[in-house]
Amino acid sequence: MRRRRLVFLWVAILLLAAAVALMLYGEEPAPEPPEVTVNFPRRLSPNERKRMEGRRVLPVPAATDAGVQADRPRDPVLAALSGGGKSAVVVEANAIRNSPVGKLLLDCLLDISRENPIDQLKREAGVDLLQDLDRVAMTDDGVVISGHFANARWDDLFRSRASSNRYGDSATLYRPLAREVTLPDGGRITRQPEESVAVWGDQMLLMGDNDDAVRAMIDRVEGRGAVQPLLGESQTYGEIYGVISAEDLARIFPTDQFELAERFKSAASRIEVHVDTSSDVGIVANVKGTDPSQVEDLGKSMGAALAVARLGAQREEEKELAELLELANVKPDGDSFKLEMAIPLEMLEKQLSRCGERRREREERWRRQQVQRGGADAGG
Repeated sequence: MRRRRLVFLWVAILLLAAAVALMLYGEEPAPEPPEVTVNFPRRLSPNERKRMEGRRVLPVPAATDAGVQADRPRDPVLAALSGGGKSAVVVEANAIRNSPVGKLLLDCLLDISRENPIDQLKREAGVDLLQDLDRVAMTDDGVVISGHFANARWDDLFRSRASSNRYGDSATLYRPLAREVTLPDGGRITRQPEESVAVWGDQMLLMGDNDDAVRAMIDRVEGRGAVQPLLGESQTYGEIYGVISAEDLARIFPTDQFELAERFKSAASRIEVHVDTSSDVGIVANVKGTDPSQVEDLGKSMGAALAVARLGAQREEEKELAELLELANVKPDGDSFKLEMAIPLEMLEKQLSRCGERRREREERWRRQQVQRGGADAGG
């Protein structure tokens, strides 16, 4: 599903940033870093606390209700994510869209799409991603997209693609229809759908691997299912935040760092990550483990990897990489350590600005073709 693949793009950006950040754990003093303007997200700001309180739209659980947990999240997105998985990532899409980094990422998003997905969704379903979208969240159970969808025409979007039925108090479940697929030899087979979609009220779009996964998310939101919170309200700060299991993060280690990835999986239990994109990107990663000695050894191993990478960057005169390796601060604390890292906006602009240039070049070519076609029609 196209929109789910777009979610994966955001999450991949976060995981890559977290992986790079975690590799910066070193004990040797770093040279004075270049001047940057960065906010390191360490706790809820007053605006984020106000935002958090405004999202408490679910009713307060009654202590007398049998089987209802008193600590059930009142934020529907956090409730949907509380399925007992190991990893959950939330992107404050609306906040990122208005940041310098968000504009660069939007250019790259449009650059990889044949058709503008924002215009397509607005035309087909009445949803304007630049105005209506609030959060995009992903967990082991699926994807949750929240926003202001009162004007959405979901039935128009799914009419020819899915069957629908009501579920629970406020949800509509859409089951994608089976479709025929032509094989290379000309034969045809019927392919069964692998994903299900649901809409909850006018606030959320839920996507899961099957009907059961989507129904479970709705049950948690509406108070019928048990919850195992992955994220608490106090952790909802930064433009990107979440918890990532060591196993999930280790999957993106380079192949030549296999041994380090295995040690990482055995020593770390989970990583809490917060990313601020208001100017230069600030990343804070809290790495936790159950065995303090293993966590300490892991830090030393990463310190050795950092030293090798730093020397290599200096030897090859890779100035930008060397500067990036210097923008790190690590604070060990028993069975955990906290890492703070900055990625200069100027560095991101150099890497991502080409996306916008390619898109503008394509648009200019299209305009010239339209002008030439119009002239040819007039001449005929």
